[in-house]
Amino acid sequence: MRTWIRSPLAILSSKPADNGIVIEDDQIVELLSTGNKPQSPVDQVVDASESVLLPGLINTHHHYYQTLTRALPVALDKELFAWLKSLYPVWANLDEEMIQVATEMATAELLLSGCTTSADHHYLFPEASQNAIDAQIDGINKIGIRSVLTRGSMSVGADQGGLPPQSTVQDEDEILSDCERVIHRYHDATEGAMIQIALAPCSPFSVSTALMSETANLARRHDVRLHTHLAETQDETSYCEKMFGLRPLNYLEKVGWLSSDVWLAHGIFFNADEITRLGKAKTAITHCPSSNMVLGSGQCKTLDLESAGSPVGLGVDGSASNDGSNMIQEVRQALLLQRLRYGSARISHLDALRFATTGSAECLGRNDIGEIQVGKQADIALFKLDQPRFSGAADALAALVLCGADRADAVMVGGTWKVKDGELVHVDLPELQRRHTLSASKLQSL
Repeated sequence: MRTWIRSPLAILSSKPADNGIVIEDDQIVELLSTGNKPQSPVDQVVDASESVLLPGLINTHHHYYQTLTRALPVALDKELFAWLKSLYPVWANLDEEMIQVATEMATAELLLSGCTTSADHHYLFPEASQNAIDAQIDGINKIGIRSVLTRGSMSVGADQGGLPPQSTVQDEDEILSDCERVIHRYHDATEGAMIQIALAPCSPFSVSTALMSETANLARRHDVRLHTHLAETQDETSYCEKMFGLRPLNYLEKVGWLSSDVWLAHGIFFNADEITRLGKAKTAITHCPSSNMVLGSGQCKTLDLESAGSPVGLGVDGSASNDGSNMIQEVRQALLLQRLRYGSARISHLDALRFATTGSAECLGRNDIGEIQVGKQADIALFKLDQPRFSGAADALAALVLCGADRADAVMVGGTWKVKDGELVHVDLPELQRRHTLSASKLQSL
């Protein structure tokens, strides 16, 4: 199947492609500059003359289960530690059916926003959801987004000086055994993989030093990536200094995680020396602007990190601290928040789009996605600028971010259309919403 996406209004590409791109099966095979046509016949022509063409956006940090606890009164207007303590007892009642429908809803939202690849950080495995990753796989297979599922963990509860309640933590041998199980069962290391697994202890305040080290050893034996939260708040820094006698990055290095196969969520409170060390190690950072603003956590030093050598990606974070799953809106949030740090002359819409595409691909260790280039996977998003908010806009690519696009018109993953005319192709969204609302009501009432 050969498809010509013809004459886009604007395109995010490092090489000329004003006359569009040609897709064959699951890959981009041609970039067409002005006046050029496909080298051989095509089966389908898509007129993109009214659309902005982007590589599929890549979300590198989320918590899908949190779509069930958006805007929950008990958690409103709190900073991170207090926010978590208010929500842990609710999340302790998660079951696998809830996790599956939450995964379906989060990934459906992401697709509609132009996101084609998403990483989820799931670290809650209470009694009723011991097979949470399997439930997520079932949900993802219904939606069809490209996915990195991180098998998270919590092993240090409040009784041992950690933050989470005991009902939400697991035995460490059990954690490591299940990590190995899901790698063997689901991880695909080949180019164009639709599902990959990474390992992701939740945070320094919810797992032991031994588990951090053993998880790193396990991940490297199986050549999968590592992920965790780090340097999100000053409270976390104080906790690490009290419990380990180390700042968070020194703790990370001690447990063998200061490495190029690691990406970290948030990364706000690193000093200049730590940023240099992160860059030297090529450790990647996910910027989560909406969550950082909702919780009042701070601002990631994105340009400093990139300058030092650390890849910087973008994440929507969980839907209890965002409270949505919209990647194109997150691009705009990144632009605005980073301008508060660096000024309007140093951060442009192209920087924010870079975080969400090539930067995010580097976070996930993928070189087959994130760009409109020959040989890359055919993951694309088309956005029409036909709403009142775009009226009069002169630069279509800038308008997409500055004027606040919120929904893609068409989305393709691996050469297959997942969104057309602004609607999911193979998903009954009203029915999904009904099931999701019932699950949210059930969880919140327990």
